[in-house]
Amino acid sequence: MGFLSDTTHFHIMTWVVGVVLFIVTAVMPTASKGRKITHMITRLFYVLILLSGIFLFIAHSSIDSAMYGVKFLVGLITIGLMEMVLVRSAKGKKVSTLWILFFIVLLITLYLGFYLPIGFHFLR
Repeated sequence: MGFLSDTTHFHIMTWVVGVVLFIVTAVMPTASKGRKITHMITRLFYVLILLSGIFLFIAHSSIDSAMYGVKFLVGLITIGLMEMVLVRSAKGKKVSTLWILFFIVLLITLYLGFYLPIGFHFLR
């Protein structure tokens, strides 16, 4: 399982695909069968994001445990907001506030991920 904790490539690939699938699912018509299928695939990528993030957290949290803990929590909130947007929009409820929160929390998560020592260093 070294590929999950040695580098961030797998984790980055999973969240990029997860966010793209989330956006594709969100713009699909709510009653379509394709939306249900892509939502299930998006949920699979939530699990992959969490697993790869947990392995990275375990392997590298000794570097800066507080910041990696904060990043882990903010990442969980991001995934929670993604799921809330999809479920509430499927039920026909208002999701504009959730979209705003999602983008804010996503930017915070990305910033923390790139800022931390094992992230890419193009933000410094």
